[in-house]
Amino acid sequence: MKRKVLITGGAGFIGSNLAERLVNEGHSVIVLDSFITGSVNNVRHLIERDNFQIFKHDVTKPYDVEVDYIYNMACPASPIHYQLNPLKTLLTCIHGTINALNLAMKNKARILHTSTSEIYGEPAEHPQSEQSWGNVNSVGPRSCYAEGKRIAETLLVNYSKEYDIDIRIVRIFNTYGPRMQVDDGRVISNFIMQALRNEPITIYGTGMQTRSFCFVDDLVEGLVRLMESDYRLPVNLGCPDERTIKDIAELVIQITNSCSNIIYGPVPEEDPVRRKPDISLANKLLGWVPKVDIREGLHLTTNYFQSLNITHNQSREVVLNGL
Repeated sequence: MKRKVLITGGAGFIGSNLAERLVNEGHSVIVLDSFITGSVNNVRHLIERDNFQIFKHDVTKPYDVEVDYIYNMACPASPIHYQLNPLKTLLTCIHGTINALNLAMKNKARILHTSTSEIYGEPAEHPQSEQSWGNVNSVGPRSCYAEGKRIAETLLVNYSKEYDIDIRIVRIFNTYGPRMQVDDGRVISNFIMQALRNEPITIYGTGMQTRSFCFVDDLVEGLVRLMESDYRLPVNLGCPDERTIKDIAELVIQITNSCSNIIYGPVPEEDPVRRKPDISLANKLLGWVPKVDIREGLHLTTNYFQSLNITHNQSREVVLNGL
């Protein structure tokens, strides 16, 4: 069945990939984006499509459209960006979610909210399952995002109980792929751009900290499957292939045939030591498992960055890894 779909933050990295998928399936897609971290370039190829519309809008302010489905994705996700204006990040998580829920209530629409693995903080268990309550410092530098997303989950659950809104909640783990921002400070984008420029690849910490990286096409498949499911509690989506950061750096050097060497810097404050999703629930409920392995995904992501034709002289300073 073709749907009228709203994607808040739909010009961002994940949102634009989701928008492309849904437009190609014939759904009518409306994107709202403030363009603080999203880019019209991510959806420029969709603008002439009859079933696509895009509007510049700050989701902390109310809006009104007629839709069947809402993907609530508007929020900076890279630590560099969400720490730049912590209050704005919090307001986007809280007021942005309230406005999306009010729209869902008015339209009797189904709403999927993109939460994050950051709600687990420094994990007290490994791998992280949906039953974990998290271990988050409420006054730390990452709290504007982690606590904002935790509040948003609470809002969804209580709106659902009070008004019978049809909710979905996904906790997204590290994701990479085409349309990542070059200068967002995340591991994959940092490493690939430094390697393509034959600059030293900077690892913050020992490099023995681990992450699990999911290719964006796999994540989008999980989002669509979850939206079409009947499950109203949080579901992890991520790749359980746990790798050290040093392993990723070495793999990027191999794939790009780079002359880069690896250098080390101080670890960012409250950077989790390990992060790996337990996706058994997603597998059971949705039949979902990631299909793109890290080597293939890095090739595809490298090809995307190369297509941007960004030269050394156009480079902007890469700060620290946002993990």
